[in-house]
Amino acid sequence: KPTLSRSDIEDTLRAYLGVAHIGWLGEGIMGDDTDGHVDDIARFVDPTTVVCAVEDDPTDVNYKLLQDNLERLQRMTDQAGRRLHVLPLPMPSPVKQTVEQEVERLPTSYANFYIANAVVLVPTYDHPNDQQALAVLQELFPTRQVVGIPCSNLVVGLGAIHCLAMQQPSLTA
Repeated sequence: KPTLSRSDIEDTLRAYLGVAHIGWLGEGIMGDDTDGHVDDIARFVDPTTVVCAVEDDPTDVNYKLLQDNLERLQRMTDQAGRRLHVLPLPMPSPVKQTVEQEVERLPTSYANFYIANAVVLVPTYDHPNDQQALAVLQELFPTRQVVGIPCSNLVVGLGAIHCLAMQQPSLTA
């Protein structure tokens, strides 16, 4: 159980990061073992522009929670009080795995992309929305090559490209 209140967390973030405004998103996508890892939900692509994962199928379990996050972002402002520019990023179809005769949904999202110097690496899932997601991101990163990387097998580890690139162990102990 957390020992800090929401207000305490915000005060700590303000003190350490020097920010004045903090926005909170709701729940994360199904299959996410972190209860809402932001890199599967929404990502800043510049200081005032955010892409937000959006599920178009109202019968999908992610639909309502992603709509909630989209609405929250649309009400948010940047540090200067300006409304954020929020662009929807489609979701791929569910990828599932069977573990001990239990079918589990994996946390597939195009928002789990990695931004490098000259490229943006985007997880793909052999789904028609792959091309749409790549096109959205290519427009947002015109000076970088946007490259789709098949991740249906990688996401079995409960993450994709951004998760994979986050922590690198030291070569020295």
